[in-house]
Amino acid sequence: GGSCSAYFASGCRVYKLEISMEEEMLSRGKESLLIPINAQVISSSVVDRCPHRSEIQSVVLAEGEGDSCLILGTVDSYGHLIVSRLDTVAEGNIDRASYSVPPHDSGVGEGSWAGLCFSPTHHSTVAVARELCKSIDIYDQDIHIRSLRTLWYPSSVRFPQCFPQGSECSSILAITEGPQLSIWDFRMHNNGGCVQRVSGPTGGILYSVCTSPSGLIAVGGTDRAVTIYDPRRWSALSRWVGCSKYEITGLSFSSVDQSFIYVQGVDYEITCGRWRESERAFSFRGDSNWLGFSKCANTDVVAGWCESGSIFVADVRQDLSVIGV
Repeated sequence: GGSCSAYFASGCRVYKLEISMEEEMLSRGKESLLIPINAQVISSSVVDRCPHRSEIQSVVLAEGEGDSCLILGTVDSYGHLIVSRLDTVAEGNIDRASYSVPPHDSGVGEGSWAGLCFSPTHHSTVAVARELCKSIDIYDQDIHIRSLRTLWYPSSVRFPQCFPQGSECSSILAITEGPQLSIWDFRMHNNGGCVQRVSGPTGGILYSVCTSPSGLIAVGGTDRAVTIYDPRRWSALSRWVGCSKYEITGLSFSSVDQSFIYVQGVDYEITCGRWRESERAFSFRGDSNWLGFSKCANTDVVAGWCESGSIFVADVRQDLSVIGV
């Protein structure tokens, strides 16, 4: 409608903002750069839930059962996972179906980056990645299923929305670790569950992976290029070189048109363009470097949070026109 909600974490807490999205077309600057307009914050609140004891590293939203239910997952620097069901209609936003999962190794060692993702078909299945431990823990709600051990430090993890090789996509994980993209099936025991490794840039590091509804896998990192892989042959379909001025730390395929992809650089710019033609459609910039970037699951509403504390939200319509940043 006329507003959207953004969830973000700072320190040990999660916050929610409801932001007005006015029906106003944006002006464009040079090289299809969108000029942001100031938006009104309708309401802001702290999400009342079981708090973390260390800094939250990742926040993920998934759609629950029904139109008014969302599933919110957070993980902190020691791998402590908290999952809550949010009622988007009722006051307070939290119902009783929340659970907390301590790290499988009781959180020993040094804290580091951690990430999580929900299975697109079974939202009770969660994967938690921990950088320094070089591990991916799979949970079915609060039950630990299996741990996967990576060769390099993991930097991003995703469940593919579709996997064309006959495997159940709910058991497949795509992980960027060091200079490699690795594919895992946590039902298998051969090679520790790893079924495929694809080498990325020589001497470079991959920071982000995303998947499309048709099964394509995109990766990006220090080489400032987006590479699209076809999992049926594990060959590169396309490589968009120079789509970002700096290292790529966030990627997401468009829900409107899969031939478009959103690219977040480590600086303050987000770019949308055709990956096959290596053609930029539009971009927008924050007022300082991004701390985080995300896109809605089934719509092209993208948001970024800057070091200055500002949040930039873009609502991209069916014709890929943007009405608010």
